[in-house]
Amino acid sequence: MNTITAAPVKPRTITFDEAIEHAGFGRFQKKLMVICGLGWAADSMEVLLISFVLPAVAAEWGLVPAQLALLGTAIFLGMLAGAWVWGRLSDLLGRKVGFISTVAIDSVFGLLSAFAPSFPWLVGLRALTGFGVGGTLPVDYSIFAEYLPAEKRGRYLVLLESFWALGVVAAAGLAWLLVPNPNFGWRWLLGVSAVPGLIIFFIRRTIPESPRYLLVNGKTEEARQVLERVARENGRELPDLPLQPIRETAQRSRSRDLWRPELRRTTLLLWVMWFAISLGYYGVFTWLPTFFRSSGMESLPVYQNSFILALAQLPGYFSAAYLVEKLGRKRTLALYLAASGVFTYLFAVVGSLTSMVVMGVWMSFFTLGAWGALYAYTPEAYPTNLRGTGMGAASGMTRISGAIAPSLGAALMGGGTVALVLPLTVFAIAFLIAGGAALALPIETSQKPLADTI
Repeated sequence: MNTITAAPVKPRTITFDEAIEHAGFGRFQKKLMVICGLGWAADSMEVLLISFVLPAVAAEWGLVPAQLALLGTAIFLGMLAGAWVWGRLSDLLGRKVGFISTVAIDSVFGLLSAFAPSFPWLVGLRALTGFGVGGTLPVDYSIFAEYLPAEKRGRYLVLLESFWALGVVAAAGLAWLLVPNPNFGWRWLLGVSAVPGLIIFFIRRTIPESPRYLLVNGKTEEARQVLERVARENGRELPDLPLQPIRETAQRSRSRDLWRPELRRTTLLLWVMWFAISLGYYGVFTWLPTFFRSSGMESLPVYQNSFILALAQLPGYFSAAYLVEKLGRKRTLALYLAASGVFTYLFAVVGSLTSMVVMGVWMSFFTLGAWGALYAYTPEAYPTNLRGTGMGAASGMTRISGAIAPSLGAALMGGGTVALVLPLTVFAIAFLIAGGAALALPIETSQKPLADTI
């Protein structure tokens, strides 16, 4: 009589995506969004406040436009190095190392900038500030995306980007209050802007490592412990099942994997988009107070209207956060980038200061909404073991064009309103090129689970 041996029953497990769905969206993710977002707001203050201090710095040290452009470029060169270094390190060493270190670097050197004894010292300190700022983008967006359930991911990644606008509003408001005031000035602006980051540094130390990163790197039990903590904070409970390991845990990504056949087109188009949108955005906003002055606006209204344009960025983000789930990432990106180009050109050619401010408001609205959609799409386009590298490389394109934009604006801009048409037309075309690249993206990432390995 033949004995039939039953096949061994495999123990039931739970996948990461099932576990993150059980852990839910709640208090933990909202807290993480605020912690990431406040750091992001502090970074935006460090980047954009330079546009407000340029006239005062020029007056103190007798600088010419070419020197001022160098100051604007310095922080972007630091950001380029920071994006590439910290993006890669976040894939090799984990998200938390950069999550803590980058905000400390940009805040410490941002504070030291306020005490710069000479222009060369200021340029060097701003470059070191940028090294920290550049690292926050790939690290923060990687760790936040990896804690989000699929149906919440697009909207909340855009909302995280909206904290950039809060930083711009804060920078514009502080510049309005401090720079024209003879009792304070540009050094106070640099010093005060660095304080929030120093506070956030201590808060970030309480956030655990990304559980998806832990799982991909073979630390299954540690990943489950983090997920249990997330579930508890959200008032939920994980099923009493082991977390399913990922087969390719031994595989370590390389930077050249961004150009594998299945990722090549995505990487190329994302690099084009990040480069072009940054050229347009920083080309306009680095010189925004100067554009207003060249059009005949007095000093106080310059700061007031810069503040108004900063406020317009917030509804731009919120509308994009809604549309990335309704229209999808690609179509929202293309729509907002095309509108950014149109209103940037209209900002240059309208005939009155009032119309210029109105067109500027719409330009600001659509440009920052486009940024939000781009920040949502990019981390979703790469697997976990390449996500930080992909985000860092893409944002590196931003830093290259951000370094070019101030000098390009200085070269194209002359005196008088008519001279503003040329640089702003160039920046408008950059937005339109980015919009075309968005339409050509090969995949729509909306509502899809994140990939773990290539």
